[in-house]
Amino acid sequence: MATKQSSYGEASIRVLKGLEPVKQRPGMYTRTDNPLHIIQEVIDNAADEALAGHGRRIDVTLHADGSVSVEDDGRGIPVGLHPEEKVPVVEIVYTRLHAGGKFDKGAGGAYSFSGGLHGVGVSVTNALAKRLEVTVYREGQVATIAFAGGDVVEPLKLRKAAGTDRKQGTTVRAWPDAKYFESAELPKHELTHLLRSKAVLMPGVTVTLLLEKSGEKLQWLYKGGLRDYLMQSLPADPVIPLFEGEHYAEAAETENFAEGEGAAWCVAFTEEGNLLRESYVNLIPTVAGGTHESGLKDGLFGAIKGFIEMHSLLPKGVKLMPEDVFSRASFVLSAKVLDPQFQGQIKERLNSRDALRLVATYVKPALELWLNQHVEHGRKLADLVIKQAQTRQRASQKVEKRKGSGVAVLPGKLTDCESRDLLFNELFLVEGDSAGGSAKMGRDKETQAILPLRGKVLNAWEVERDRLFANNEIHDISVAIGVDPHGPDDSPDLSGLRYGKICILSDADVDGSHIQVLLLTLFFRHFPKLIEAGHIHVARPPLFRVDAPARGKKPAAKLYALDEGELQAALDKLRKEGAREGSWSISRFKGLGEMNAEQLWDTTLNPATRRLLQVSFASNGFAATAEAIGKLMGKGEAQARRELMELRGDEVEVDV
Repeated sequence: MATKQSSYGEASIRVLKGLEPVKQRPGMYTRTDNPLHIIQEVIDNAADEALAGHGRRIDVTLHADGSVSVEDDGRGIPVGLHPEEKVPVVEIVYTRLHAGGKFDKGAGGAYSFSGGLHGVGVSVTNALAKRLEVTVYREGQVATIAFAGGDVVEPLKLRKAAGTDRKQGTTVRAWPDAKYFESAELPKHELTHLLRSKAVLMPGVTVTLLLEKSGEKLQWLYKGGLRDYLMQSLPADPVIPLFEGEHYAEAAETENFAEGEGAAWCVAFTEEGNLLRESYVNLIPTVAGGTHESGLKDGLFGAIKGFIEMHSLLPKGVKLMPEDVFSRASFVLSAKVLDPQFQGQIKERLNSRDALRLVATYVKPALELWLNQHVEHGRKLADLVIKQAQTRQRASQKVEKRKGSGVAVLPGKLTDCESRDLLFNELFLVEGDSAGGSAKMGRDKETQAILPLRGKVLNAWEVERDRLFANNEIHDISVAIGVDPHGPDDSPDLSGLRYGKICILSDADVDGSHIQVLLLTLFFRHFPKLIEAGHIHVARPPLFRVDAPARGKKPAAKLYALDEGELQAALDKLRKEGAREGSWSISRFKGLGEMNAEQLWDTTLNPATRRLLQVSFASNGFAATAEAIGKLMGKGEAQARRELMELRGDEVEVDV
């Protein structure tokens, strides 16, 4: 029986226009469990106006019909024609991805500090709303425009402002489309927390929430800021008084930060109870943390470790780790970063490399000064930290004893770490001997081990388990990690596992991606329980280095960028700081071997500034993941691979 052949020609290629990509794959742009994030985008815009000093109120209303309105008293979105596009600016903001005032970071830009540069914010809100109405009060006029499913349904109308109208500001009312979300309900607790935190971070700005159905009205106006908020939220009394501070870069400073960048923080140390940890970047909540939190951690650790050493408080045999300081710390941290780079579109984690140095640079000296002014408090804090270190070391020693004897002889090319604490130990599987040499010199010897790999690892998809060890590279990997090969339904003995994180570190080019895929295939096929337990990670080295010239009082510096987007953000920042166009030089790394030890540490090994992605099974389960990898790696799957390339080829970015 003849089967109908699918045709593949010029007409098969479809170009998604406007907001179509958002509607087709909303999960790439927002959270789809409920519509809170698309409403947060509107709230963030109102907060950005207040952050820029142009607003004192944000009013949110949950209407009885399921819609939400957000009202601010900022400058109002411009409504005139865009000079290049010849379309009203307010229409462009709501209908085009990658358009907005926050890209203009030059001197006199509308938003020097704002919640991100992805430029997909309210246009995503519009795409996923049945209806969205915008009213702008600006320059003595009132402008209205309405959209449905992202398209204009009521074009821009202008009228003169009446005496009852507000002087300036924007009101946005959105009806989220339930078909894009698992639940159409906005979680009231999360929304309340979000609005309360905006008020905390913007002392003097009044934030209100009105629930139309019940008539309930909540209002927040904080003048005490972070201290009041943290004290109200702490579950237990702190060991020492709260440590708080703030510092923002001035034009005369030379630490290579843009004017206005910095942070405000408040930290409490408690002996017991749950911890409260909240961080924000330009008022955006970063629930998954990021480099600004790492900077706080580094600053606290450096100051407390220095105090303990200066007063000779550390007992013999105790070694301090950053987690000993951070494990009992509650904090609220609010950072201001010129060009924040986030992981993913929903901005849950900050990835900006400079944010670590920014926060650490300001926190460490402030805490050092405070501890030396309050020595008794410093000693109490030192006791707590040393106690945490002793508890951790005792726990790791117990694990070591349980492992017993009979350990296999470790491979000769493995450069092991000193620690035996599974919580901190990391093994890097590094492509090539030259990169392995840099990694050995640049690593943290206490917790990081290096295993260089020569050439490409065997494709282990169709290799029988009892034949695996015939391959030297696979044999060395298995012995180094301390776990035997196993299947998805086996119950392997993981008590011999020697590292909490096993990290694949390959070049950022096509060959590096191939090696990465071969190693992921090996772990998925023969070590699936390590993936299931969250032990396998992929490191992402940068693709570009920018050698920036001296700018005024700011010295010359090296900046790193993961991809083209980050490269453009780095160049925008240099322009903002006054660097002459083209005065910088851009290098593209051909491979890890080109990096010296210091560069490899800064970009890829340092836990605070590296990009490390945890490997997990696809959301549709193990079997679906196995089927996908089988298509890619199976020897008899050439036809399936051809079909996949024909179907998805236009979605791939090829690095030639």
